[in-house]
Amino acid sequence: MTEALVTYEARDGVGWITLNRPNVLNALSTELAAALADHAATAATDASVAQVVVRGAGRAFCSGMDRTALAAGSIGEAFYRHWNRALDRLEDMPKLTVAVLHGYSIGGGLQLALACDLRLVTDDAILGLGATRHGLVPDGAVLRLARVVGVGRAKELALLNDHVSPTEARAIGLVNWVCPRADLDRALATVIGKVRGASPTATAHTKRLLHESFHRDPRGLLEEVLRAQNECVASWEMDESNRAWKEKREARFYPPAGLPS
Repeated sequence: MTEALVTYEARDGVGWITLNRPNVLNALSTELAAALADHAATAATDASVAQVVVRGAGRAFCSGMDRTALAAGSIGEAFYRHWNRALDRLEDMPKLTVAVLHGYSIGGGLQLALACDLRLVTDDAILGLGATRHGLVPDGAVLRLARVVGVGRAKELALLNDHVSPTEARAIGLVNWVCPRADLDRALATVIGKVRGASPTATAHTKRLLHESFHRDPRGLLEEVLRAQNECVASWEMDESNRAWKEKREARFYPPAGLPS
């Protein structure tokens, strides 16, 4: 029986999406991109999930495009459509997404990470793009990268194709945290704990409005911000937050109201 190229598991309020071609360092194929897009869509609508973690099985997060498939001419428009559907779904879903990078996290691997909200990186990770070196546009990153690191750094990464160390990546804002490989599980649990300390409704609106801020005049978004704020005020999370304030404790947003504790 052939193993799934991408797996999905919902556990303890977290959706775990795992790239599963470890024998080729999770290199990207058309079939993998399609499976990734489908699992991202599932996670986006999974009512039991409040956060989504994207990671890679084996020795690497993702080594980018499968060069053997590319050289054989089997990577075409279908791949790029599935690939960008996957990245857009991760970026647009009303849940916070975390990419966990280790080992080779290059090319499409870094593009995938940039579509996620946050990036946790181990100190052994190798980061970079490289698409133009292979005659391609870094299509999953070219429209996102400058928003994360600024135009100057984005041009350096996308046009010169240099690798950057995890420490340098943290310094330029490309990643959010760097941790020793041995501490990865603990570091990820800390991130998930922080996410759970925030209202899911407020998190979803805040993520969406941050993205909107790149496309629209902030003044033109005022009514949308007020609608979002009204929804937050009317939510069960606000009731819980107010109770917690009165009881002098931290608010508990997990499990969500209506789900078993």
